[in-house]
Amino acid sequence: MEIVKTVEEFNEQIAQDQLTVEIFTTNWCPDCKRLNMFIDEIVAEHSDKKWYKIDKDEFPELAEQQNVMGIPSLLVYKNGEKIAHLHSANAKTPDQVREFLNELK
Repeated sequence: MEIVKTVEEFNEQIAQDQLTVEIFTTNWCPDCKRLNMFIDEIVAEHSDKKWYKIDKDEFPELAEQQNVMGIPSLLVYKNGEKIAHLHSANAKTPDQVREFLNELK
């Protein structure tokens, strides 16, 4: 999974014509570490989507702009529009993440 390094990269990624998942995370967050334990398997199951990871601490203004209140948060975009947001409280188990992704059209 690619790491977002600039706001410009983020903007290019979310503008794509396919579903793009941006995972807002940090390296100190316990729930983020838990997500890291199972996310690769889910990414493999959803290879039709583009996946990126962005450090909320490195891009606080972007996190605020995208209404990321807690981490980890999974935001899904298509053509520059945010179409879904899985907030941190609901991203704690593989089943929660799978259910969220399976509801996307």
